[in-house]
This record gives sequence, C-alpha cells and structure tokens, in this order.
Amino acid sequence: MTNRVRKAVFPVAGLGTRLLPATKSIPKEMITVVDRPLIQYAVDEAREAGIEQLIFVTGRGKLPLVDYFDSAFELESVMREKGKSLDVLEPSRARFGEIVTVRQQQALGLGHAVWCARHVVGGEPFAVLLPDDLMVPGALKQMVEAWEKVGGNLVATEEVPAEKTKSYGIITPGESNGDLTEVRGLVEKPDPAEAPSRLGVIGRYILQPEVMRVLDAGERGAGGEIQLTDAMAKLIGSQPFHALKVNSVRHDCGDRAGFVIANLAMALQRDDVAPRVREFISRL
Repeated sequence: MTNRVRKAVFPVAGLGTRLLPATKSIPKEMITVVDRPLIQYAVDEAREAGIEQLIFVTGRGKLPLVDYFDSAFELESVMREKGKSLDVLEPSRARFGEIVTVRQQQALGLGHAVWCARHVVGGEPFAVLLPDDLMVPGALKQMVEAWEKVGGNLVATEEVPAEKTKSYGIITPGESNGDLTEVRGLVEKPDPAEAPSRLGVIGRYILQPEVMRVLDAGERGAGGEIQLTDAMAKLIGSQPFHALKVNSVRHDCGDRAGFVIANLAMALQRDDVAPRVREFISRL
C-alpha cells in the first residue's frame, strides 16, 4: 500500500437544484466564479497537493465536465492564427491518463457516489473534494501535510453556528494538538440540542480504502441516503481519525448567496478585475 495520497475523488453527479434554473442545462460544477468554473478550482487544489489521478463520479448531463479538460482543437487553432497566447488554457488541459470517470446512475447520497469509485481507488488512501466548497487558499495541501504526520482518516472542519449543525456532519472531539483534533464520534446533521460540538465537516477528506468496505453494505442514513459520514464513523476506533481546522475561507457555491459572495471575494483578489469591482462597491 502506498503511503502517499495520489488519488482524489470528485463527486460531481449532483443535479444542483439549489442553483436552478441555471443548472437545468449546465452542470453546477461548470458555473464560473469570475472566469473559471468551480471544477477548475477544485482540480487546481488537488494538483497543488500532489494528486496524480482525478476520479470524476459523474451522471447524465455531466459530459461538459470531461470535455472542459480536453484539448479544444478548433479554439486553439483560431487563437494561434490570431497570434493569441494559449497560456490561459493551460490549467484546463488534463495530462494523459490524469482523469478517470465513473458513473453514479442513481442519486443515493455522497457515500454512494464515493463508493462508485471503489475499483479505481483500489487499496490506496484517497482524497475526496466537493467542488461546491470553494476553499481559498486550497485546503488539501495543508491536509496532506497533516495526514503524513498522523495517518489514518482526516476530515476538514470549521466552527459552524449552533443552529446550522443540522446541515453538517458534526464530530465528537477528543484531544487537540494545535489545529488537529482527535475524532471520537461522527453524527450526520444532528439537531442543535443533540450536537456533540459545533465542529462541522466540510468538503475535504482524506480516507483509508477500508471505508469502501463499509459502504459495500449500502446502509441508508439521514434523508434515506447512503451517508459518507456514517461510514466514516464506523472506522473510528479501528484506525486513527482526526479533524483539521484548515487555514482556508470556505465559500458554499451551491448556495445562491454563497456563490455571489465567492465571485466578489475572488474578483477582489484579481489585479485585472479588482479595481472596477471596488469602484462599483464604493458607489453602493
């Protein structure tokens, strides 16, 4: 078994109902924040962390996700003829064999989506990135560095408001060491009165392949879906399990307000865009 995290799973089969009507014909992961689709930010983050194989768990209507990382012969030919640089396209080019796609034919939950990648993951530890969660700066590199010290399973977390615990997987914390906290329990979407803490799991994970064997059972949890949180909880006690408070700002781009805020935040980091955006904001 490798002691490196080389593979990452991207569950991208969701319908994006929170962003309708835009997602009626466009995969939510292809909606742009400034001038890059969400999937590009997630892939950039994975590459920065040393990921070598990108596993897209897709569904019907998600072909544009794969096409985006292909060569665009006609576009590139026209750009060359006009003397335009192709550098802007470089991040959207996949290396040979870098992307693998598998299908999730039914929407049975995040756990099921991850399980669909089991044969590609094989016996290796792997990362999971939810592109809806745009992390600035990318969180996975920090997670990999922490994982190389503690091993086992690692989830990214942030403090969530008490009334929001029912929207997250919430950990039961054990001993803490800096930004790392031992995970002694996990519960999916608890009511605030029953939540063991306010440390909510966000869309970045590094998991051991044994989680796939737990998911083999297909047990249903909250919402009648196969929950990844429930499967991870069953590994606690048999493998090291930690939560990491990442040094990133998370933008929930599956939410309308979060998507708009992400565009403003990312635009303000861009020298070519920020001056006009600041000018507009100052006039409000």
